[in-house]
Amino acid sequence: MHEPLLRAPSDCAALAEHYRGLRQASEALCAPLSAEDCALQSMPDASPAKWHLAHTSWFFEQFILRPHCPGYREFHPRFNYLFNSYYQGAGERHPRPRRGLLSRPSLDEVLAYRHHVDTALLEWLPAAHDIDGAIAALLLLGLNHEQQHQELLLMDIKHLLAQNPLAPAYAPPPETADGAETVPLGWQRFEGGIHRFGADASQFCYDNETPLHRALLEPFELATRLVSNGEWRDFIDDGGYQRPELWLSDGWDWLQAEGVSAPLYWRADGDDWREFSLHGERPLAPARAVSHISYYEADAYARWAGARLPTEYEWELAARESSSDHRQQLEPACANGGGMAQLFGALWQWTRSPYQPYPGFQPLAGVVGEYNGKFMANQMVLRGSACITPAGHSRASYRNFFYPHMRWQYAGLRLARDV
Repeated sequence: MHEPLLRAPSDCAALAEHYRGLRQASEALCAPLSAEDCALQSMPDASPAKWHLAHTSWFFEQFILRPHCPGYREFHPRFNYLFNSYYQGAGERHPRPRRGLLSRPSLDEVLAYRHHVDTALLEWLPAAHDIDGAIAALLLLGLNHEQQHQELLLMDIKHLLAQNPLAPAYAPPPETADGAETVPLGWQRFEGGIHRFGADASQFCYDNETPLHRALLEPFELATRLVSNGEWRDFIDDGGYQRPELWLSDGWDWLQAEGVSAPLYWRADGDDWREFSLHGERPLAPARAVSHISYYEADAYARWAGARLPTEYEWELAARESSSDHRQQLEPACANGGGMAQLFGALWQWTRSPYQPYPGFQPLAGVVGEYNGKFMANQMVLRGSACITPAGHSRASYRNFFYPHMRWQYAGLRLARDV
């Protein structure tokens, strides 16, 4: 487990230690997988584990080593094409839906590529004692980018293994199980007024979290925990997926087109349900927070429950005024009660806020300016963090975002209501 990556350590040795630890953690995530597992792509939105390992290396090579490390020798002249993701300014790239067709390079060659990049960067870093602020910021961005891909890698592995009729487990279940009792759902009131939101430059943040700005909120209440599997089962039993009055028009069209009738990894088992997880398939746990739901589903449930989804500002205010633990594990833990629970470290939480720039937003300069800003259309904001989010990679101002139909990410919901 690593310390939070909030700012670049001033000590090159400490920065190198952060780098080594995070790079090793990515490879450790692939240790339970076969080479075949690492090469497969289960859908266009997902990527093979092998590609994640290569792309995160490409990021350091593209933005740190090539422009700033004199004499750097690239590992392979075509890897820039294969492992660029969406950076138009960095050149042409292999189509995302076809990443799973890359039987070559092999997993061993990808690991050799990683070690080539690591060796070059770690040899260069001590000599770059006069590293300027812009390069340090790029290096810190690369480390946080690696953490993002650690989470994506687990999301994609789960989706991949779920396609297998054998329902294979990525890892054995934990020795200790969560309590079976569902904590009663409570409500906590938050006063309105003008509040400050976003992040400043004193600690690491992504550009989409800036600048600090003010917004006016009316008084509101938030549920003290996430919606549970048992409560979602009540929604299903009450015909929630068959009642068009609960659904947004686009959501209802998506529901009909995709034939959705339950969260992504639920599987009918007679009159009950089972759920696929990274620990394999298991009986549905009523007290566990419902996960892998789309924005459309979350919005419909909130309407069915006589509530609504929170805005991202409401969520951020609650997170700043409350404390919450972050238990890093492969599946979300049940709520334990006591104040605002599961703000961090359980599931990303849908908000009703569209992903748009804050007032005065400016993207990063250069090609890395494509990191967030160009996606600010037709997506919705999620807040918090998930159980698979790496330690130190969550904060109250963090803005995650997905299209409203997506649900392979670890996403749940917290209810809100007006007062």
